[in-house]
Amino acid sequence: MSFAPNPLSLTVTDPAFESWLRDSGHLYTLDTLPASSSSSSSSAPSASPSPSSSSNKPTPTSTSQSRLSFFLSSLRTFATLISINPFAKLQVGDLAGPTPSWTRDFIGGPGEYSWPVESPQARLRVQENVRRYAKNYMFLSLLFFTCCLYRMPISLLGLGGCLGIWEGVRLCIKSWEMEEKYPVLRQVMVNVALIITALVLYICNFQFALVYATGLSYAAMLIHASLRKLTPLNKSNGSSQPKKVVKRNVQFSSK
Repeated sequence: MSFAPNPLSLTVTDPAFESWLRDSGHLYTLDTLPASSSSSSSSAPSASPSPSSSSNKPTPTSTSQSRLSFFLSSLRTFATLISINPFAKLQVGDLAGPTPSWTRDFIGGPGEYSWPVESPQARLRVQENVRRYAKNYMFLSLLFFTCCLYRMPISLLGLGGCLGIWEGVRLCIKSWEMEEKYPVLRQVMVNVALIITALVLYICNFQFALVYATGLSYAAMLIHASLRKLTPLNKSNGSSQPKKVVKRNVQFSSK
């Protein structure tokens, strides 16, 4: 028996519903839906066990099937993490807010990490955590880049030499007033400085340090954003605490 669709029913799209949950501070509830649904579905048949089935133990076939399903689900989740765009929902306003706390918000406790059960859960975690901890990930990228330069001192010397070249060009343009008197000579000097900078960075293997830092930063961001659970906003951001309702006693005077 099939039921006809109700034309008076209201439908809300997934992006609108997710935006409403984010604004109301309850987006973390979507992170618990896959786990809760899977646990409820697994506990539903065991709610009313029969006397004959309670004494039976799980067979090796069922155990191997469950392991295979978990392995396939993990592969799908891993493929989702590689293929998604973690910066899809990142906005300029996310970088204007205060930096979340490193210990309480970014790292959190051991109970705030888990492997995403499904691909939508992994996508939701990554995109939302990138929005929340964008400044933390930027600082980690700078830290990885600094470590790569420390491990490659030739690249560090090349970068310092390029900075010295451009500082000399700036001083020459300013002291000789090339902006007004010699604009053509200024453009030639800038082009020559660009060519010298590219050659120095290439000889010093600066591109390898940049590639290594970018790869490490991206991998660390994906691992943390996918494993980090979505916590309530009033816990991860101290500025969004629930407003307190102030009760006032109003007295009416009778004339």
